[in-house]
Amino acid sequence: MNAVIKVGGKQYYVTEGSEIFVEKLDAESGDVVKFDQVLMLDEKVGSPYLTDVTVEGEVLKNGKQRKIKVYKYKNKSRSNRKTQGHRQPYTKIKITKIK
Repeated sequence: MNAVIKVGGKQYYVTEGSEIFVEKLDAESGDVVKFDQVLMLDEKVGSPYLTDVTVEGEVLKNGKQRKIKVYKYKNKSRSNRKTQGHRQPYTKIKITKIK
């Protein structure tokens, strides 16, 4: 079964057994999370969501992604480089059931 779910304002295409990285959720490793905002299941499309359909997943890990470096540069006489970094927190989820 294939489904499109909405988590944290983004849409994800999932199948059973797939692993996805979503915005950080308040759940510990090993917890089971349910997603009720299912936009599409196989050929059925909801308006906006399908009823009586849930997607279950197991939380594998909470963490932070690689650091993204942002450079600010002004040439010649005012040449001081500024660097900033940002690490986005995420939750890794393995999809177990699509009902």
